[in-house]
Amino acid sequence: MITIRSLFKKKENKEKITMISTYDYISAKLCDQVGIDCILVGDSLGMVFQGKSSTLEVTLEEMIYHTKAVRRGAKEAFVITDMPFMSYHTSLEKALENCGKVIKESGANAVKLEGGEEIAELVYKLVSIGIPVVGHVGFTPQKINTIGGYRVVGKEEEAERVKRDFKILQEAGAFMIVLEAVPLTLAKEITESAKSITIGIGAGPYCDGQVLVFHDLVGLVEDIKPKFVRRYLNGIELFRKALSEFKEDVEKGRFPTEAESYG
Repeated sequence: MITIRSLFKKKENKEKITMISTYDYISAKLCDQVGIDCILVGDSLGMVFQGKSSTLEVTLEEMIYHTKAVRRGAKEAFVITDMPFMSYHTSLEKALENCGKVIKESGANAVKLEGGEEIAELVYKLVSIGIPVVGHVGFTPQKINTIGGYRVVGKEEEAERVKRDFKILQEAGAFMIVLEAVPLTLAKEITESAKSITIGIGAGPYCDGQVLVFHDLVGLVEDIKPKFVRRYLNGIELFRKALSEFKEDVEKGRFPTEAESYG
């Protein structure tokens, strides 16, 4: 089974860490079968799985539900759960309670939090009581309304803020930090001196590892394609073809046959 220790071993050996963001048993099982290191149960499920316009409506209960399904499929991978919007923002006590609930009920190995200095105390408290924390800086989707939409974060004067947030999270105890939509030169600079593991998504090739959403990777999302997404399969066309053939076979009486029936 993948552990924090084995992930740091890969970083030390300069071996890239692989991470997939997904939300169900079958895709998690596939990730496990090919040896993906980490599975992130992302609050992106609000958009990819539920069809909403942002991640903001996702609830704690939904994150726990989907993490349970992923954990049943992933026996070896290190599973990380996104803490959804407003589940760790109202008070330190409530945040600790919610993060503890995720770890106790879902089978996750760690929780992921967005932000920098404003969550440092929480990160420190969580780590001190035995809950591993993954940070997330750069573009942070839960702040999309204040950021003003999806964009690269960390150019010019913003770079210092991203570096400061990273350093604060690292010092607070986050063992891994996601860098999203930041310039590759900034990600390289941060990674070269980082003690924490860096995971890139739209942050170039120099991070310790990379994450992609499963549905993007296999081509099941066609209306949005960020620059950083590489599609390894045109899954949506394959699925459409299969469904169309099923429809035609049923309508024309070709399915089911007697061989596909019980005697």
